[in-house]
Amino acid sequence: MRHVLPVLAVVAAIIVAWYGAAAWMNSQWTLDQAAREGRELTIVDIVNDTMVQERPKLPAPHQVGAELWKTVVATRPGSKRSLLWHGWVTLSATAAGFGIGTVAGLLLAVGIVHSRAMDLSVMPWAVASQTIPVLAIAPMVIVVLNSVGVSGLLPKAVIAGWLSFFPVVVGMVKGLRAPEPMQLDQMATWNASRGQLFWKLRLPASMPWLFASLKVAVAAALVGTIVGELPAGATSGLGARLLSGSYYGQTVQIWAALVAAAVLAAGLVALVAATERLVLGRMGMRR
Repeated sequence: MRHVLPVLAVVAAIIVAWYGAAAWMNSQWTLDQAAREGRELTIVDIVNDTMVQERPKLPAPHQVGAELWKTVVATRPGSKRSLLWHGWVTLSATAAGFGIGTVAGLLLAVGIVHSRAMDLSVMPWAVASQTIPVLAIAPMVIVVLNSVGVSGLLPKAVIAGWLSFFPVVVGMVKGLRAPEPMQLDQMATWNASRGQLFWKLRLPASMPWLFASLKVAVAAALVGTIVGELPAGATSGLGARLLSGSYYGQTVQIWAALVAAAVLAAGLVALVAATERLVLGRMGMRR
């Protein structure tokens, strides 16, 4: 219970601040409408109106909650109006991109640790790749892949993999280099081969670093997928919901999609954390 109370306190503070911001940002519309109609409003009238506007600048929490209920619970999951359906589309591309990024990151990290040439040549390029804004590269990736007949899930997965491989590279390089010199010397006295050194010492020592980087990578993969859905003019996925909401000024729809994306990200990070506890527990490590 003592761990839950701080979380609930933070959530309550966020909701209170959210309501206050919604009342402040939406009040100008209410005042303008009242001025046109020659009406005088009390503070209570203004606050009440800001909470029920159809297209507010900032939807109130209960409006977003009602939209989530309508599109998640009250809508059939297989319907294209359901956030569950759009969330599944985004999740599929995120999982594929996360897999691509993780495998690429692991392979690059192993090469960097075992090859000084790769350390000096590949690592700077890996760093440089993250300086390119994803909003700039996403349309190029989609156009190039579409020109060779590749469309659908794969272009979004490539963009997700682009964002997710870097945390894995950095984390695994640090983790594979984590063993102390004394441990490396001990393995050398046992005449351990390079493969035995990797499997018996370097890889087990890197596990905490790996899972820490995977938590960052899976969240980055979700961001990459949503960004990849925007320039493609997609009709499915959380990015498509954000795009269609911005086209028609449906701010409540936009915020509902944002909350759904946040919940999805939290679930993915929690899944990685659960896997971390299981794996490290099996290895006799405590986290």
